[in-house]
Amino acid sequence: MTPDPSASPIWATLTAAAAVVPDIRSLLDTHPERPIRSTVSAAGITLDYSRQRITPEALDSLITLADQQGVFTRRAAMFAGEHINVTEDRAVLHTALRLPREASLVVDGVDVVAEVYEVLNRMGSFAKAVRNGDWRGATGKRINAVVNIGIGGSDLGPAMAYAALRNYSKREMTFRFVSNVDPTDLSEAICDLDPACTLFVIASKTFSTLETMTNGQAARSWLVAALGEKAVAKHFVAVSTNSELVQAFGIDRANMFGFWDWVGGRYSMDAAIGLSTMIAIGPKGFAAMLAGFHAMDTHFLTEPPARNLPVLMGLLAVWNRNFLNISTNAVLPYSRYLSRFPAYLQQLTMESNGKSVRLDGSAVTYETGAIVWGEPGTNGQHSFYQLIHQGTSPVACDLIVIAQSDNPLGDQQNILIANALAQAAVLSRGRTLDEVTADGTEADLVPHKVMPGNRPTTVISASQLDPFTLGALIALYEHSVFVQGALWGINSFDQWGVELGKKMALGILAVIDGQGDAATLDAATRHSISVIAEQGAS
Repeated sequence: MTPDPSASPIWATLTAAAAVVPDIRSLLDTHPERPIRSTVSAAGITLDYSRQRITPEALDSLITLADQQGVFTRRAAMFAGEHINVTEDRAVLHTALRLPREASLVVDGVDVVAEVYEVLNRMGSFAKAVRNGDWRGATGKRINAVVNIGIGGSDLGPAMAYAALRNYSKREMTFRFVSNVDPTDLSEAICDLDPACTLFVIASKTFSTLETMTNGQAARSWLVAALGEKAVAKHFVAVSTNSELVQAFGIDRANMFGFWDWVGGRYSMDAAIGLSTMIAIGPKGFAAMLAGFHAMDTHFLTEPPARNLPVLMGLLAVWNRNFLNISTNAVLPYSRYLSRFPAYLQQLTMESNGKSVRLDGSAVTYETGAIVWGEPGTNGQHSFYQLIHQGTSPVACDLIVIAQSDNPLGDQQNILIANALAQAAVLSRGRTLDEVTADGTEADLVPHKVMPGNRPTTVISASQLDPFTLGALIALYEHSVFVQGALWGINSFDQWGVELGKKMALGILAVIDGQGDAATLDAATRHSISVIAEQGAS
């Protein structure tokens, strides 16, 4: 039976501690050494959690609770390849995707590292051929545009990585990402492309995902209309395990790149799903990203909890969610290149830990899975930061700061960093009534300018945003999510809520197409179908 963390005496201790914990300003002012003691670094990433509303004693209790709940035992089991995804009876081995080439990890009788590098080698050869012009389209022209067609983990990871590493990409090539079955998504992605110079990467493990294959077939029709059926094999490749459907589409098996059941979609961007990323930044850049992942993996596996970045982040997330009753976490990257990072983390966090039953199927009696959202600074400062600063619902914040800009222009980078640190100060310390009054503010405006502060804030910083750093940053969040799920006793590696929606959509589609029985649908759905059908006909 899965242990219930809320039944532990330590949970009661933490609840009592949260009721009397000082505000963040008091913690910082009473303990001037706090920032130094609350800053840890690994794999090029620095984590400053001094602005979190927690005492060292409460953090120690969280570490004890994590140990009691088997978090560290479960961590070892994950890295060893045990089937910790119990609802699907699978190993969870995204960490094997970035092991060094010389490593070996035998799982279920198979050396998975050897299999990983067989795929990586093929990806590397293909990426080089596209990048240097050896791979040509059906008319003999070089490929100058790559369109990745996927959804969920088959889209968010590659799209985020390309945006983050665009400065390291092959600039003379265009990269676009299509995920939405809304016809506008594909239409806008290809409207200005030359079919003779365009390569499509279709990413679907089963090669049957409704949205992905609908877009894939539409892209195929667009290409065939311009170049003919025989051109398909030179302009489409597949990231899939279904060779039969891949071949039926017209793609050569040699241009099919597979992956494994032990890699969940949201953890797969460093496998074949990252093919478009590898074409963009090259095999060497992709290898550097894998090295960053692995450096954080090693740190997570070996470093003591009190100095372990993912453990600390995960435990602080549990503290904020369960003991400070904060239900949402804003990820605020002060880097334009990380514009897609909050969306990527939404899937990673909310699909993983949006669960209401424990591993044994028993209902949880505590909150799990915070709502994750965000937008790059400084844009967000002029929109939703108002609610964060003075709204009635406290929000925990992660501010991500990159010290060096890849595009230095005058004093802009210093202004960017100053804004980030100013927000960290105001979020955590606020602005008191006395301070506002001392500024000479008119009496009737004083209450409007008070900032309550006390918003738990973590500052995550790195020297630069290169492939290694991006890998380490992603792995940091991956393992933080793991720590949270393991402490809560839930399975962070299935997503049954996603599967049900897919199944129901097929039934509704059949009715819309006139091939299904509307009586099988509920009254509200039948009504909506009729209303939208009338609107479509008008």
